[in-house]
Amino acid sequence: MVTTPAQSIAIPDFRTALLTSLEEAFDQVHGYFLDKGDSLFETLAGISAEEASQSLGPRSGNIAAKVNHIRFYLDAIAANAAAGEYIRVDWASSWAVGEVSEAEWRELIDRLRATYEGLRGFIKSNEVWNEMFVGGAFGIVAHTAYHLGEIRQALATIKP
Repeated sequence: MVTTPAQSIAIPDFRTALLTSLEEAFDQVHGYFLDKGDSLFETLAGISAEEASQSLGPRSGNIAAKVNHIRFYLDAIAANAAAGEYIRVDWASSWAVGEVSEAEWRELIDRLRATYEGLRGFIKSNEVWNEMFVGGAFGIVAHTAYHLGEIRQALATIKP
């Protein structure tokens, strides 16, 4: 749908585009901005706990920390949406993940998936798309794509 400056995008159209973009970043590539097999969950499925625990440098943490940070960000956005305002959070704590066992690594991924599914449910039911929600929606896609790129770049070093 093409709009003129006097028009606005219909909520169902915005919702569909947002859900498709999130699905591409997290779950299933549609070809908008990723190559086949490169979504976050597809990428994480091929990473062991040992690989996720490897330090990526003094200021880069590890892949497990990046996964926890993505989940933390989604939780923060959800809290902001529920409150209707920006809530301060302890971002540093989102990076406080060191070495993980296989069980801990799978739990991190499961928690991320549950948070992602909760976000999808919110998007499907939300009828109020003000500036904060729309900005948050763009932020989620951009933030996830950024950290997905970091993870995929790290894998080039970890799995040469």
